[in-house]
Amino acid sequence: MKKLLTGNEAIARGFYEAGGHIAAAYPGTPSTEILENVEQYKNDIYCEWAPNEKVAMEVGIGASIAGSRTLVAMKHVGLNVAADPIMTYAYLGVNGGFVFISADDPGMHSSQNEQDNRYFAKFGKMAMVEPTDSQEAKDFVKEALEVSEKYDIPVLFRVTTRICHSKTMVELGERVEVAKKPYEKNVSKFLAAPAHAKVLHHTLEERLAKLEEYSNNSPLNTVEYGDKKIGIVTSGIAYQYAKEVFGDSASYLKIGFTHPLPFKMIEDFAKEVDTLYVIEELEPYMEEQIRARGIACIGKDKIPNVEELNPDIIAKALLGKEIVKMDGVDELKKDVIKRPPTLCAGCPHRGLFFALSKIKDVMVTGDIGCYTLGFTQPLNAMDTCVCMGGSISTGHGAAKAFAHAGEEKKIVSVIGDSTFFHTGVNSLMDVAYNKGNTVTIILDNRITGMTGHQQNPGTGFTLMGEDAKQIDIPALVKAIGIDDVTTINPLDLKEAETAIRTALDKDEPSVIITRWPCVLKKFSQQDKDEFGCEMKKYEVKEDKCKSCKLCLKTGCPALSFDKVAKIDPDMCVGCSVCAQVCPFDAIERKGE
Repeated sequence: MKKLLTGNEAIARGFYEAGGHIAAAYPGTPSTEILENVEQYKNDIYCEWAPNEKVAMEVGIGASIAGSRTLVAMKHVGLNVAADPIMTYAYLGVNGGFVFISADDPGMHSSQNEQDNRYFAKFGKMAMVEPTDSQEAKDFVKEALEVSEKYDIPVLFRVTTRICHSKTMVELGERVEVAKKPYEKNVSKFLAAPAHAKVLHHTLEERLAKLEEYSNNSPLNTVEYGDKKIGIVTSGIAYQYAKEVFGDSASYLKIGFTHPLPFKMIEDFAKEVDTLYVIEELEPYMEEQIRARGIACIGKDKIPNVEELNPDIIAKALLGKEIVKMDGVDELKKDVIKRPPTLCAGCPHRGLFFALSKIKDVMVTGDIGCYTLGFTQPLNAMDTCVCMGGSISTGHGAAKAFAHAGEEKKIVSVIGDSTFFHTGVNSLMDVAYNKGNTVTIILDNRITGMTGHQQNPGTGFTLMGEDAKQIDIPALVKAIGIDDVTTINPLDLKEAETAIRTALDKDEPSVIITRWPCVLKKFSQQDKDEFGCEMKKYEVKEDKCKSCKLCLKTGCPALSFDKVAKIDPDMCVGCSVCAQVCPFDAIERKGE
């Protein structure tokens, strides 16, 4: 049977068909849907959301050592968090097959950088594969697990946003049951003491040499001969782009097993063609190694290493021409109104950021999540954002720097609930331990919002839908060592502003927890019991509106202005923030 699948869906299916046993991840675009789709196979595969990528990687490593076929998934910056365990696991080698996904994001569609994680495979001395479409995404998982077990090595499975989210036809197969390998105590292999690791490093180099032999004969690396005037070495989605540009007017070496590279194949291919191009997305990972072997090629001297690659870029760079475009598309683009990202109508973060925006002369350190949009106009209530969980420790460092220089400047650090569980807990420990004096605001919207509503340790449910213990954030914060802890309703502007000002006046670290569910969340019974979640819509009484536009400063997309303020009834959810802002009581609940 064939089915149209995204790359993420295909990876999940591939793990199922390959007899996978254990899967773990932390959600992050563009990787999130991998584990969401593994969940449908929960009768055969145990799967979980971990608090962060490092924990997910360690869960996977433990399962692999125990003998299970294992998959771990994360987005590219998540691999930075998980680098510590995986770098060492490459030395140790596996028991059950171990594949971990790095979903890179060229073009930064939903990321703070566009690092090329192929270098992790070379740096960490691991095997690596790269599919070019959904069929390969499925098939390569099985091959990667077999390579992992045969060559005793973790396999980095590198995909990109276009592979993850594009759909192609996939031929489905049946699940092949693979027995868990027996676990036997072996400290010389699985205990990375220096004396053991010194020996293991030597054996790892021997395994990599064998892997290069495999790479030169791997079914994942294929040659397609067309016109031999041009030869193209490529991998991943870049192969699809190259084919679209050159078609049969070039020959292709499509590399699916990209570490170690198949150097003999590359050398043989280079001899067959007149001009050799290396077309790859982002960094010159393959090109550098090919040039180091003395093989002449053209690559990043013409093709940029920034932004997402596409056929137009390749055609302009290598052929000096544009691909013929569909008639009328450019004209349609002129009529499309640019819409900046904004917090949803009714978002519980809006009230908090509106209150925060009224407090001047504070530095607001932010974090990764929907609430990062607090920096945008008209709220303008966030100054920095670096990485997951970094807001609290960044704020602590800034506060210490200002104090050391004798400057009186207060710091507010803003972080989401899932992000707090991810790595914010450690940062708050640092504030408490090192006598910080910052205000931390934990935005608890009862779900992992930005990546599409995944469960986390504070929601009460697991990935597989089972009831779970809920982390009590106030109790956890107090256990860390923070004495001043307040929980507020962020939609109550007076309550929010009072809580922030009170905390800023104190000479000790404070934590404010805003507790209200994401407006898009499928409300649980607990949500309904605690929050009500049935709010009436609001409307503008035009005879009372003085056209001051103060309500527009909330940034709510349900609000517009045409001589007087207007509320879109299809977008309003009744959060009441605009009504609280209006100084003329011109905004009222419908029907009142």
